Amino acid sequence: MSVYVTKLTSSSSDSEDSADRNPLEAKKSKMGSRTDIKEPTWKLQKNKLVRIRKFKGKVFVDIRKFYERDGQMFAGLKGISISQAVWAKLLELGEDINETLNSMCI
Repeated sequence: MSVYVTKLTSSSSDSEDSADRNPLEAKKSKMGSRTDIKEPTWKLQKNKLVRIRKFKGKVFVDIRKFYERDGQMFAGLKGISISQAVWAKLLELGEDINETLNSMCI
């Protein structure tokens, strides 16, 4: 899941405007720490990564497109998280998928 933050802009410098910006800055700093890649990660392509993640106490294989902003990597919306059971089934089907793929690419 990605978090989007829009920057507030204002031509005036009221104390009310600065109070509105403080929560935004707090959210922005939290966003950076949330997206630090600490999980086991493998690179598929330039911005496509496979990660093992925990979410709500469950482990998932996350295959996702990432983008870089201000030197940090952020998860994009394009991707999939699959459970261990689905991952095991995918591996089980791997040989059949490869055979079909190879026959279609000839």
